[in-house]
Amino acid sequence: MTFQPGADVDPDTIETRVAEAIADNDVVLFMKGNRLMPQCGYSKRAIELISQHVEEFETVDVLPALPHYREALEAESGWETIPQTFVDGEFIGGSDVLAELDERGELAAELGAE
Repeated sequence: MTFQPGADVDPDTIETRVAEAIADNDVVLFMKGNRLMPQCGYSKRAIELISQHVEEFETVDVLPALPHYREALEAESGWETIPQTFVDGEFIGGSDVLAELDERGELAAELGAE
């Protein structure tokens, strides 16, 4: 089911979706847009970095209900910005953190690829 921007979405529904996506996926990226059409440079960079190390990962487009996703994600991670990456239920960071881990040669292990 896809929500249209401005759709009347219940914040509790978004909180549930966020919690389920984090719990049900080894690697999940909450991003603006989708894997084929990222809608911001940071989301595009996060996709590129994760894709170097794992083939299968979930993405969630936050744009259809951005304010609710921001609130739900901040409650989970304490992090305000998007994109956000979670691995095995743990918050890893945004594209900047992924890039730092990649530069140090630690991203593959952090993503569970090693």
